Amino acid sequence: LQTDPHGTHQSEIDVELKPLDGDQTEAVQADIRKVLAGFAGASFAVNTFLTERIDETISGYTAPVAVNIFGNDFAVLDEKAQEIARVLGTVRGAAEVQLQSPPGMPQLTIRLRRADLERWGFDAVDVLDLLRAAYQGVTVGQNHQGGRVFDVIAILDPASRNDVAKVGDLPLRTADGTYILMKQNAEISETGGRYQILHQGARRVQSVTASVVGRDVASFVADAKAQIAAKIALPAGTYLEYAGAAEAQNRSERSLLVNGLIAGTGIVLLLSIVTRNRRNLLLALVNLPFALVGGVLAVFALGGVLSLGSMVGFVTLFGITLRNSILMISHYEHLVQAEGVPWGPESAVRGAADRLTPILMTSLVTALGLLPLAIGRDAPGREIEGPMALVILGGLMTSLALNLLVLPTLALRYGRFAGARAGDALTEPGWAGAPGRATPAK
Repeated sequence: LQTDPHGTHQSEIDVELKPLDGDQTEAVQADIRKVLAGFAGASFAVNTFLTERIDETISGYTAPVAVNIFGNDFAVLDEKAQEIARVLGTVRGAAEVQLQSPPGMPQLTIRLRRADLERWGFDAVDVLDLLRAAYQGVTVGQNHQGGRVFDVIAILDPASRNDVAKVGDLPLRTADGTYILMKQNAEISETGGRYQILHQGARRVQSVTASVVGRDVASFVADAKAQIAAKIALPAGTYLEYAGAAEAQNRSERSLLVNGLIAGTGIVLLLSIVTRNRRNLLLALVNLPFALVGGVLAVFALGGVLSLGSMVGFVTLFGITLRNSILMISHYEHLVQAEGVPWGPESAVRGAADRLTPILMTSLVTALGLLPLAIGRDAPGREIEGPMALVILGGLMTSLALNLLVLPTLALRYGRFAGARAGDALTEPGWAGAPGRATPAK
């Protein structure tokens, strides 16, 4: 492909599928892997287009798990990479374990013998130039055809160039016109080499990648780390780094938690300034566990895996729930302080009834907007939006019920809503949960 230039050792095959959901796509991928397993001498990686692009962006490889081995000794890097590949292959869920730069590529090594070169009067550079011209070609002129110019390249004929055994028979002419064969001046042997030497951050690296089938990537990486640490000993100067979707998810989760804590602290400080009452502040926050119940149930419905999308859903859910609580508490304060309604069971029920419509409508609109994402959560490309929507929906159901039923009861028992109407002077606050007694100004 033009957008993905690779060497001749690698190719991409596009397979177009009909529209499928997530489970059907995984089943098709499993069938494709079974078919490709029958091709000996080739390694395959089966990915959807979007997954491949995301994995390449995260780790640089088309796999969700990558283990990078850094060091200076090529032999040590290759040895440890092969050991890690064997260990990864034994972890449950591992598939398509590959070395990204495997050694052993066939190559022809020609080592010139200096004594023989001096004996026949050859210069090493001239001999190497001759080899390059014979097997790579050299431009010896140009051919002009109208306005176009073509280079004229001299090179061995294909029959001689493609026969390794004939390299030693390449003739070399001495200064006096005598022809000497290449094998009389050099040691020619077939050895194993490399088609690519990987570097990362100016450091030599050997990478092992793997796909994960039948389980989540985070738990797979945790098991792989434990087994690699227990079974593989690294020499001095050699170390590992893990990359891929699991590491990116861990970084994102840590960032989300830190930013969420900072935002939550700021929100609590602002609410404490607005409410100026510790009990009412706690009442506004008590609805968060109500929302947590539904969100946790939604996570269990997804298989008990707390993904990044689920965490984003919890943060969003807490914001929606806190808004509903603030609406309820602020309305109670308005009834008592602005309208002069005595605080008691009747005012608690009245405040909940007044806020039933706005809280219900905002929650219902949010739920309807997220419902398509929750229903199609298994569709490709909804790995984040699907769990997020399901967590928000689950939390909204429990939060809405408990916010309208339990919160008024708690507010009646523990709340402090005492104040004076405009024109009134003082209000004597009663005990916790008891109505205050307003004293008109004289």
